[in-house]
Amino acid sequence: MAIWHKKIDLDALNKSSENTLVEHLGIRYTQFDDNSLSATMPVDKRTHQPFGMLHGGASVVLAETLGSVAANLCVDEGRYCVGLDINANHIRPMRTGFVTGTTTPLHIGMTTQVWQIELKDERDRLVCTSRITMAVMGKNKG
Repeated sequence: MAIWHKKIDLDALNKSSENTLVEHLGIRYTQFDDNSLSATMPVDKRTHQPFGMLHGGASVVLAETLGSVAANLCVDEGRYCVGLDINANHIRPMRTGFVTGTTTPLHIGMTTQVWQIELKDERDRLVCTSRITMAVMGKNKG
């Protein structure tokens, strides 16, 4: 049974990234299933740190993007999610190619959600693992 409360349309998700940091870094949503959402990000001059490797901050942007979008797809109309905390462990450097992030829920509650995000290289090796905690909020009425 799918966890999503909203219909997922990858084209619409990618269009929603126009004129944002997500678009600037080249992040593209690529697939989803009943329990996960994935996106890719290029490892190039936009995402490098000064030593020519994938910047840890860029990895965290990908992780937070995935966790935040997934969390918001798991709440009913009238609710939205915002980030409370994120951490990341950088496991392996990358210099070129694409990193793929996949997020899965650890906890989907009424007031908080916790998501695990794994970033992998093109050889399916772990590059970064991250965890984000989201607050579930209600929309103001009036």
